[in-house]
Amino acid sequence: MDERTLKALVAAGAVRKIDIIARGARFHIEAVTPNGAITAETRSGKVRTWVTLDAAARWVRGLGVGGASVNLTHWQPAQRELAV
Repeated sequence: MDERTLKALVAAGAVRKIDIIARGARFHIEAVTPNGAITAETRSGKVRTWVTLDAAARWVRGLGVGGASVNLTHWQPAQRELAV
């Protein structure tokens, strides 16, 4: 789901919780709604990722959300990415 739609869901009170999840050396965002978890995506439909935790947190704050939980279970800060 893109940023505009997520902002609308936050404004409507449909987002229960925001999770910032680390996978490899990148972070992505999941919004928990009554219908399940929604992953933040780019306009082209790819999963939106951030390289730093503070960049992901700033994006969440820009949605209008004041708190988020962080899951660092699969965080590998030294992991190099494959060029695709």
